[in-house]
Amino acid sequence: MSKYYSIHEFSKIIGVSAQTLRNWDANGKLHPHHTTVSGYRYYSDEQLNQVINVTPKNRITIGYCRVSSHKQKDDLERQIDNVKTYLLAKGQPFEIISDIGSGTNYKKKGLQELIRRISQNQVEKVVVLYKDRLLRFGFELIEYIASLYNCEIEIIDNTEKSEQQELVEDLVQIITVFSCKLQGKRANKAKKLIRELMQQEETDGKSHKSNVDTKQRTEN
Repeated sequence: MSKYYSIHEFSKIIGVSAQTLRNWDANGKLHPHHTTVSGYRYYSDEQLNQVINVTPKNRITIGYCRVSSHKQKDDLERQIDNVKTYLLAKGQPFEIISDIGSGTNYKKKGLQELIRRISQNQVEKVVVLYKDRLLRFGFELIEYIASLYNCEIEIIDNTEKSEQQELVEDLVQIITVFSCKLQGKRANKAKKLIRELMQQEETDGKSHKSNVDTKQRTEN
């Protein structure tokens, strides 16, 4: 069963004003699905799909940057500079949206603004420095939503991490989120576990590098 949208609902979804829709109706560019006896215009799902698949000329590229906490503001500035440098080299108009918050937090102001603008067909491409800067979990979902509006997500640095490294980072992120909700001894235990995981990952990383160096010297 088709869903119908009032002129104001339809205008917000596609990112134009209600008056623009009235003008489109008058000049024959887009007539509403039906108009009530009282003169209210309504648009269908089919018309919505038709409109959002038409690429507006003013779509832009958005660089999205994120860090997890306010302590990482310097890292955020460096991330923004790197993304800006990359986009300036492309020679296309762009904007930067930044966030400070967990990669598992879906309510960040910047992320919600990004999704809103994608859903209004205003974004040609989203550029992030690393995949997990967009979201720690759920990247593929955002990527799918973007694809519905012909929006591409580009990752500047595609350096692959080992499965163990990704697992440790994911575990640290999950434990960090839950530890914020804990108090007293339980919170301390969670923080201790995070430190142990990070120390183990650092140790394994050094061990792996040492083995690689040894192997290279042997081969030489």
